[in-house]
Amino acid sequence: MSTDSPKISTDAPTPATTSHEQYLAVQRSDEFAGLRRALRGFVFPMTVAFFLWYALYVILSAYARGFMGTKLFGSNINVALVFGLLQFVSTFLIAWLYARYADRKIDPVADRIRAEIGEVGHEHGPRG
Repeated sequence: MSTDSPKISTDAPTPATTSHEQYLAVQRSDEFAGLRRALRGFVFPMTVAFFLWYALYVILSAYARGFMGTKLFGSNINVALVFGLLQFVSTFLIAWLYARYADRKIDPVADRIRAEIGEVGHEHGPRG
């Protein structure tokens, strides 16, 4: 019995190598860079805006108790409660805005890239 490992030919690209090369090529493409810019162009500003909005709520709750305790409706609805509920509203609003933005700007490009990878992958399919 031989303990030598079998020789593997490197002439034909293996599916794993082909996939790896495909993904690297996509990552380096201008289209993918544009996709990342579009995603960052929404996510980063929206994250900063939401963080500042939340920080305002926390800071006002800690240091402007008089203002936050101001009654708005009836005897139990005050500014703090409204601000707290608006945190939930803003979260859902951001999610909705992102879904709309992704439908228009991100998904079409991602679908094109995915289709291109699929087409290239089929070119190097099983050989018979």
